Amino acid sequence: MIARFYRLREESDVRRVRARGQSFGHGPLVARVLPNDLEPAHNRYTVIAGKKTGKAVQRNRLKRLTREALRGFHPHLKPGNDIAIIVRGDSTELPSLTTAQTVLERIFNKAALFTPAAEQGRPKPGDAVTSAWRLPRTKASAEEEPR
Repeated sequence: MIARFYRLREESDVRRVRARGQSFGHGPLVARVLPNDLEPAHNRYTVIAGKKTGKAVQRNRLKRLTREALRGFHPHLKPGNDIAIIVRGDSTELPSLTTAQTVLERIFNKAALFTPAAEQGRPKPGDAVTSAWRLPRTKASAEEEPR
């Protein structure tokens, strides 16, 4: 599950991203990307799967696969965007985590969302996802931590 801090939760925000965001698609996934003005700068995500993708079990599986692939790429993306990932294919088009990682990597390359330093450290499709949804360190949180 995406950490609450990184979720695009309000329906109005999701509608805004879907209406105004720039679209990048590949295969069974489409990403709508819209810059945000959050402080500290960070990305917010949502994964949407409509009823055309299958019944509830298939929709939930597709969303879980997409979120897991997204978790691996999150630390390597430029901050400051709201990103809505829309699943438009069914479970035959997105059968595994490796496929989801491959598709998301192509989409993020098209959208130029990877940081320049991410080329070496970013996971390749098929690699195990080792990153977690960590909250960004702010100046106030760094002062509160014991040394």
